[in-house]
Amino acid sequence: ELPEALAHRFFALRHGRSEANVAGIISSDPEVSTRTHGLAPEGKRQADQAGKALADAIAAGSQPSTPPGVAIISSDFLRAKETAVAVAGALADADVKLFGEAVQFDVRLRERYFGDFNGTIDSNYQLVWACDTEDSSHTEYGVESVDDVRKRVIGLVVEMDNMLPEGWWCILVAHGDVLQIMQTAFARMDARRHRELPHLETATLRELQLEIV
Repeated sequence: ELPEALAHRFFALRHGRSEANVAGIISSDPEVSTRTHGLAPEGKRQADQAGKALADAIAAGSQPSTPPGVAIISSDFLRAKETAVAVAGALADADVKLFGEAVQFDVRLRERYFGDFNGTIDSNYQLVWACDTEDSSHTEYGVESVDDVRKRVIGLVVEMDNMLPEGWWCILVAHGDVLQIMQTAFARMDARRHRELPHLETATLRELQLEIV
């Protein structure tokens, strides 16, 4: 589980609309998704807009505190990578200091692995989510369990919280299921209920509020 408190502000950013979204298929195989199913034209526009909106908010001081810098940590799947690079570019153009090499890629933010349903119609998500509500440890259809996804993202958050300089923000660029499950960790709620949380639309930025113990 996450610790009682975090020293930094964390934000979830779902990738922009992707070619897989347009085609209506599930794309969670690293051998495929790290090379193909990048952003669709609409997704590229969304990513650019998300980056500009974040840069403008920081420049305007419209947030409760202006960060000395921003860390962008992204899934290495192509659709997330392209989104993260676009956001990093907008922040750099606005002279926002970025952590490390502008974008850090981490496999712990990859999309949940959907096993037998890779490459199939995205309505099959519903079959997996139905099993999720009964058992967060299930691996029906060869999928990665909710528990395993939650464990890997918690590990990343704790690592970044310990690593970042004081006051920095951390943007986590990832995928629908991963970010839904991550939100259950911040909310300290049963991971089986991840679909009950407000869904993150493509290229939507949301601050992750840690529930106080």
